[in-house]
Amino acid sequence: MFGFASRRAVSMATRMGVRSKHTLPELPYSYGALEPAISGQIMEVHHAKHHQTYVNALNTFETQLSETLAKGDIKGAIALQRMVTFNGGGHINHSLFWKNLAPSSQGGGQLDSGELRSAIERDFGGVDEMKQKFNAALAGIQGSGWGWLGYNAQNGRLDIVTTANQDPLTTHTPLIGIDAWEHAFYLQYKNDKATYFKNIWNVINFEEAEKRLLAAKQ
Repeated sequence: MFGFASRRAVSMATRMGVRSKHTLPELPYSYGALEPAISGQIMEVHHAKHHQTYVNALNTFETQLSETLAKGDIKGAIALQRMVTFNGGGHINHSLFWKNLAPSSQGGGQLDSGELRSAIERDFGGVDEMKQKFNAALAGIQGSGWGWLGYNAQNGRLDIVTTANQDPLTTHTPLIGIDAWEHAFYLQYKNDKATYFKNIWNVINFEEAEKRLLAAKQ
């Protein structure tokens, strides 16, 4: 017989079985709108292929996990949970990433006076200094991962954090996330990821980041 935790997992799995499937979010701009910082070809492949793959896999593995838990196969469920975590993180991170970007014609790269700028100046000494520290953290990622500007609710300050693979940021509220996987830049920048890290700031949606900061403080 299962204990309480196992019965609870089975109940959750049953509810998962009737939930709506995850779907690929639409972009709030065209694939080519972020050029020259990010090419339309990269955006199309990144969104329509890579992100769609995470969505498809997440739906598949969630269904398998639900079925496996319902059968009481906890060992199998543990193995499947790793795949749910990886693909779920990919879906969460990319959904945030698309909103994280904006064409220059729509304010991309522009950080006006406000709470976000003030916090960056307080915690990093200035916007340029923050970008330099952020890019250094991105360059230090071994393999694939993400760089984040996050809000630490414990002390009310901003931190630069990296996560491996598709792990989402859970220790902070993510304000800005930059994808450091090769699929995010290689078609355009080849092995020159440092230039990708530099150019992406020209299309960062600071307005969206400030909204996240204000919401986190409520």
